[in-house]
Amino acid sequence: MSIVTTEQVMVVKTELFHECGYFQGFCSETEKYLETLLDQNNTQYLPRNNMEADPGFKQLIPYCIFQHVDAAGQPHVFQYKRGKGGGEARLRAKKSVGIGGHISSLDAHDDSPYELGMKRELDEEIIIGTPYTQKLAGLINDDENDVGKVHLGIVHLFLVEQPNVKSRETEIEDAGFVPLTEIMADLEGFETWSKICLTSLFG
Repeated sequence: MSIVTTEQVMVVKTELFHECGYFQGFCSETEKYLETLLDQNNTQYLPRNNMEADPGFKQLIPYCIFQHVDAAGQPHVFQYKRGKGGGEARLRAKKSVGIGGHISSLDAHDDSPYELGMKRELDEEIIIGTPYTQKLAGLINDDENDVGKVHLGIVHLFLVEQPNVKSRETEIEDAGFVPLTEIMADLEGFETWSKICLTSLFG
Protein backbone atom coordinates (compact mmCIF):
# COMPACT_ATOMS: atom_id res chain seq x y z
CA MET A 1 0.00 0.00 0.00
CA SER A 2 1.43 3.37 -0.95
CA ILE A 3 1.99 6.25 1.43
CA VAL A 4 -0.62 8.23 -0.49
CA THR A 5 -3.38 5.71 0.29
CA THR A 6 -2.26 4.85 3.82
CA GLU A 7 -4.11 6.70 6.59
CA GLN A 8 -1.70 8.60 8.85
CA VAL A 9 -3.01 8.85 12.41
CA MET A 10 -2.03 10.91 15.44
CA VAL A 11 0.07 9.02 17.97
CA VAL A 12 2.28 9.68 20.97
CA LYS A 13 5.02 7.45 22.29
CA THR A 14 3.74 5.06 24.93
CA GLU A 15 6.80 5.99 26.97
CA LEU A 16 5.56 9.61 27.14
CA PHE A 17 2.18 8.44 28.45
CA HIS A 18 3.98 6.43 31.14
CA GLU A 19 6.03 9.48 32.09
CA CYS A 20 2.82 11.46 32.64
CA GLY A 21 1.60 8.75 35.03
CA TYR A 22 0.64 5.22 34.06
CA PHE A 23 -2.83 3.94 34.90
CA GLN A 24 -4.98 0.98 33.87
CA GLY A 25 -8.68 1.64 33.29
CA PHE A 26 -10.18 5.11 33.76
CA CYS A 27 -8.57 8.32 35.00
CA SER A 28 -10.48 11.59 35.55
CA GLU A 29 -7.34 13.75 35.87
CA THR A 30 -7.33 14.99 32.28
CA GLU A 31 -5.27 18.11 33.02
CA LYS A 32 -2.41 15.89 34.20
CA TYR A 33 -2.06 14.40 30.72
CA LEU A 34 -3.56 16.39 27.88
CA GLU A 35 -1.31 19.45 27.84
CA THR A 36 1.63 17.12 27.28
CA LEU A 37 0.01 14.47 25.11
CA LEU A 38 -1.66 16.95 22.74
CA ASP A 39 1.40 19.21 22.44
CA GLN A 40 2.21 19.18 18.74
CA ASN A 41 5.88 18.77 19.63
CA ASN A 42 4.99 15.36 21.07
CA THR A 43 2.51 14.06 18.50
CA GLN A 44 3.34 12.29 15.27
CA TYR A 45 1.30 11.08 12.29
CA LEU A 46 2.25 7.53 11.36
CA PRO A 47 0.66 4.82 9.17
CA ARG A 48 -2.38 3.38 10.93
CA ASN A 49 -1.79 -0.17 9.70
CA ASN A 50 1.64 -0.14 11.38
CA MET A 51 0.38 1.51 14.57
CA GLU A 52 -2.34 -1.11 15.10
CA ALA A 53 0.40 -3.64 15.90
CA ASP A 54 2.97 -1.41 17.65
CA PRO A 55 2.46 -0.97 21.42
CA GLY A 56 5.37 1.47 21.44
CA PHE A 57 2.83 4.11 20.38
CA LYS A 58 -0.62 5.12 21.58
CA GLN A 59 -3.18 6.32 19.02
CA LEU A 60 -5.16 9.19 20.57
CA ILE A 61 -8.91 8.62 20.19
CA PRO A 62 -11.72 11.01 21.16
CA TYR A 63 -14.47 8.89 22.74
CA CYS A 64 -17.70 10.88 22.93
CA ILE A 65 -20.60 9.76 25.13
CA PHE A 66 -24.06 11.32 24.74
CA GLN A 67 -26.37 11.59 27.75
CA HIS A 68 -29.93 12.89 28.00
CA VAL A 69 -31.92 13.37 31.19
CA ASP A 70 -35.67 13.14 30.58
CA ALA A 71 -38.44 15.21 32.20
CA ALA A 72 -38.70 12.70 35.03
CA GLY A 73 -34.99 13.08 35.81
CA GLN A 74 -34.05 9.68 34.38
CA PRO A 75 -30.69 9.56 32.53
CA HIS A 76 -30.46 7.93 29.13
CA VAL A 77 -27.28 7.18 27.17
CA PHE A 78 -26.83 6.89 23.40
CA GLN A 79 -25.73 3.38 22.42
CA TYR A 80 -25.27 1.48 19.18
CA LYS A 81 -23.86 -1.72 17.73
CA ARG A 82 -20.76 -1.68 15.54
CA GLY A 83 -21.61 -3.04 12.09
CA LYS A 84 -19.62 -5.53 10.06
CA GLY A 85 -18.13 -2.76 7.94
CA GLY A 86 -16.61 -0.89 10.88
CA GLY A 87 -12.99 0.19 10.70
CA GLU A 88 -11.74 -1.82 13.70
CA ALA A 89 -12.39 -5.50 12.97
CA ARG A 90 -11.67 -6.49 16.57
CA LEU A 91 -14.68 -4.45 17.78
CA ARG A 92 -17.28 -5.47 15.20
CA ALA A 93 -20.68 -6.64 16.47
CA LYS A 94 -19.94 -5.15 19.90
CA LYS A 95 -22.25 -2.63 21.54
CA SER A 96 -20.76 0.77 22.31
CA VAL A 97 -21.59 4.11 23.92
CA GLY A 98 -18.60 5.92 22.40
CA ILE A 99 -18.55 7.90 19.16
CA GLY A 100 -15.25 9.02 17.71
CA GLY A 101 -12.21 7.88 15.82
CA HIS A 102 -8.65 8.58 14.83
CA ILE A 103 -7.16 12.03 14.42
CA SER A 104 -5.76 12.12 10.91
CA SER A 105 -2.89 13.92 9.25
CA LEU A 106 -5.67 15.68 7.31
CA ASP A 107 -6.39 17.55 10.56
CA ALA A 108 -2.76 18.52 11.16
CA HIS A 109 -2.95 21.88 9.38
CA ASP A 110 -5.12 23.32 12.17
CA ASP A 111 -3.83 24.97 15.35
CA SER A 112 -5.91 22.41 17.29
CA PRO A 113 -5.79 19.22 15.21
CA TYR A 114 -7.31 17.13 17.98
CA GLU A 115 -10.41 19.35 18.25
CA LEU A 116 -10.74 19.52 14.47
CA GLY A 117 -10.37 15.76 14.15
CA MET A 118 -12.96 15.11 16.84
CA LYS A 119 -15.46 17.40 15.10
CA ARG A 120 -14.76 15.74 11.75
CA GLU A 121 -15.30 12.26 13.20
CA LEU A 122 -18.58 13.29 14.85
CA ASP A 123 -19.81 14.93 11.64
CA GLU A 124 -18.99 11.77 9.69
CA GLU A 125 -20.65 9.35 12.08
CA ILE A 126 -23.72 11.04 13.59
CA ILE A 127 -26.22 13.89 13.28
CA ILE A 128 -26.67 15.94 16.45
CA GLY A 129 -30.08 17.62 16.16
CA THR A 130 -30.22 19.24 19.58
CA PRO A 131 -28.34 21.83 21.66
CA TYR A 132 -25.75 20.37 24.00
CA THR A 133 -22.96 21.12 26.42
CA GLN A 134 -19.73 19.17 26.39
CA LYS A 135 -17.02 18.51 28.97
CA LEU A 136 -13.90 16.43 29.31
CA ALA A 137 -14.63 13.46 31.54
CA GLY A 138 -11.39 11.46 31.64
CA LEU A 139 -9.06 9.11 29.83
CA ILE A 140 -9.19 5.37 29.14
CA ASN A 141 -6.18 3.07 29.01
CA ASP A 142 -6.64 -0.66 28.75
CA ASP A 143 -3.48 -2.69 28.25
CA GLU A 144 -5.25 -5.98 28.90
CA ASN A 145 -6.20 -6.56 25.25
CA ASP A 146 -4.58 -6.02 21.86
CA VAL A 147 -6.84 -3.12 20.85
CA GLY A 148 -6.28 -1.25 24.09
CA LYS A 149 -2.51 -1.66 24.02
CA VAL A 150 -2.23 0.64 21.01
CA HIS A 151 -4.95 3.21 21.83
CA LEU A 152 -5.58 5.87 24.47
CA GLY A 153 -9.12 7.20 24.79
CA ILE A 154 -9.98 10.78 25.65
CA VAL A 155 -13.54 10.76 27.01
CA HIS A 156 -15.95 13.62 26.30
CA LEU A 157 -19.41 13.72 27.88
CA PHE A 158 -22.07 15.46 25.78
CA LEU A 159 -25.18 16.50 27.71
CA VAL A 160 -27.94 16.91 25.11
CA GLU A 161 -31.21 18.79 25.66
CA GLN A 162 -33.25 16.34 23.56
CA PRO A 163 -32.58 12.69 22.64
CA ASN A 164 -32.04 13.68 19.04
CA VAL A 165 -28.80 12.02 17.94
CA LYS A 166 -28.92 9.81 14.85
CA SER A 167 -26.51 7.57 12.98
CA ARG A 168 -25.09 8.83 9.71
CA GLU A 169 -23.20 5.63 8.88
CA THR A 170 -24.40 2.11 8.12
CA GLU A 171 -21.67 0.79 10.45
CA ILE A 172 -23.52 2.39 13.40
CA GLU A 173 -26.50 0.09 13.86
CA ASP A 174 -29.42 -0.05 16.28
CA ALA A 175 -28.57 3.43 17.53
CA GLY A 176 -30.60 5.32 20.11
CA PHE A 177 -30.93 6.48 23.68
CA VAL A 178 -31.48 3.74 26.26
CA PRO A 179 -32.25 4.21 29.97
CA LEU A 180 -29.01 4.11 31.93
CA THR A 181 -30.49 1.62 34.40
CA GLU A 182 -31.15 -0.78 31.52
CA ILE A 183 -27.62 -0.40 30.18
CA MET A 184 -25.97 -0.88 33.57
CA ALA A 185 -28.05 -4.00 34.22
CA ASP A 186 -26.66 -5.68 31.10
CA LEU A 187 -23.08 -4.67 30.31
CA GLU A 188 -22.38 -7.99 28.58
CA GLY A 189 -21.81 -7.44 24.87
CA PHE A 190 -20.35 -3.95 25.22
CA GLU A 191 -16.81 -3.25 24.07
CA THR A 192 -14.26 -2.92 26.87
CA TRP A 193 -13.90 0.87 26.67
CA SER A 194 -17.66 1.27 27.06
CA LYS A 195 -17.69 -1.00 30.10
CA ILE A 196 -14.84 1.00 31.65
CA CYS A 197 -16.58 4.33 31.03
CA LEU A 198 -20.01 3.20 32.15
CA THR A 199 -18.80 1.73 35.44
CA SER A 200 -16.44 4.67 36.12
CA LEU A 201 -18.84 7.50 35.23
CA PHE A 202 -22.20 6.02 36.21
CA GLY A 203 -21.52 2.95 38.38
